[in-house]
Amino acid sequence: MMNPDRVKALKEMVASQRELMFAAERHIWKHPETGYREWKTHEYLAAEYRKLGYELVEAGNIPGFYTDIDTGKPGPKLLIMGELDNLIVSTHPECDPETGYVHACGHHCQSSAVLGCAAALTEPGALDGLCGSIRFVGVPAEETIDLEFRAKLIKEGKIHFNAGKIEFLYRGLFDDVDMVAMVHAMHDDDHMFHLFKGGNGCINKHFEFEGKASHAGTEPWNGVNALYEANVGMTACNALRETFRDTQTMRFHPIITQAGVAANAIPDVAKMDAYTRAASFEEMKKLNERINRALAASAAALGGNVYIQDKPGNMPLHCDGTLFDTCRDIITDLFGAEQIRYISWSYGSTDLGDLSSLMPAIHPEAAGISGSMHGADFKVADPVRSCVNPAKLLCCLAYELLHDDAALGRKIVREFKPEFESKEAYFEAINRVAFSGRAVEYLDNGDVRLHYKNN
Repeated sequence: MMNPDRVKALKEMVASQRELMFAAERHIWKHPETGYREWKTHEYLAAEYRKLGYELVEAGNIPGFYTDIDTGKPGPKLLIMGELDNLIVSTHPECDPETGYVHACGHHCQSSAVLGCAAALTEPGALDGLCGSIRFVGVPAEETIDLEFRAKLIKEGKIHFNAGKIEFLYRGLFDDVDMVAMVHAMHDDDHMFHLFKGGNGCINKHFEFEGKASHAGTEPWNGVNALYEANVGMTACNALRETFRDTQTMRFHPIITQAGVAANAIPDVAKMDAYTRAASFEEMKKLNERINRALAASAAALGGNVYIQDKPGNMPLHCDGTLFDTCRDIITDLFGAEQIRYISWSYGSTDLGDLSSLMPAIHPEAAGISGSMHGADFKVADPVRSCVNPAKLLCCLAYELLHDDAALGRKIVREFKPEFESKEAYFEAINRVAFSGRAVEYLDNGDVRLHYKNN
């Protein structure tokens, strides 16, 4: 149990920043931006942090920043993170009418809560008895969407990875961090918080079936229909589903982003985006290879081709056990044990999983949302639950990890067993996931050869 006086003081410090958090939540909601485009959000939050006296280190040619608050005593560095980006849900009544952008995943609540936490910890006495430091981060591009735009950025050398946390890791912005925490918004009318042990990883996929255009009415026999290639490909992938291992929570979900421009012309290109998901890195790679084989064979069956582009998505998330227990105890002290819903596993994916393969990480969820996550009816129903309560949890977590000469924080860091021995080993592993190229080769003797994996 936390020191009751300290709990009360931290709760009051956070509560004093309610209006700051509410204003941030509304402002960011009204200015939605997808990954690596979040410049308005970046500028707004940067200005708010500077008003609080923080000095920022900005990512540079992409949105995002970090700022540190130091206790003045040596100790671990805790990273507290909020995500900047949003989704595209063109049917949402409050989406941007031109782009379809809307914060239908609640990342704006995260950024508001982290800002409130940062503000509270500047209050007199907030850092008393603590050692080490806390890094507050606004990170771009958690939602892995708009893959053609990101492929363009990679080709131009502006980014190296689709996911913002991986890009920040690559740029060295997390090099001196020891632990990481963030709180995601969610929907639940009966509990204030969710706690779960981990979640799926994923591989990001973009593929383009290539055919041959011809007049759809007068000479369809002279064409190769790329849309039909895509249809056969989806059918082949669906036929694999009964082989998905339930224990690995495997998923494959494609969308068609382009499939012709005129009904009287056989489409020569059909473009698709997809994720391949699983609970472990190895099973994720094995499933993706089978998916690629099905896509390649489908294109060959109709005499076409398919260009496959696989990029590292997210590593599976594994929440640190001691951080999990600490968050459970803090939520119990703040709100009551009955306010926690325990979830065994998350079937979604997040690039926090990549950080969790290198350092202790925790990812609670906080209530306050109504409607469906990623849906047209998503809205913030209770900003106290979605913004203020997470800030209280994060401030108390920082205290628990860094007080008493950071005894708990040091123990967590000391006992943590990373999946990769170094950042370099991690990047070597995920870069082997990358694959790009046309999958079908037509040989002069009439044979067909498929290329769908790295040799």
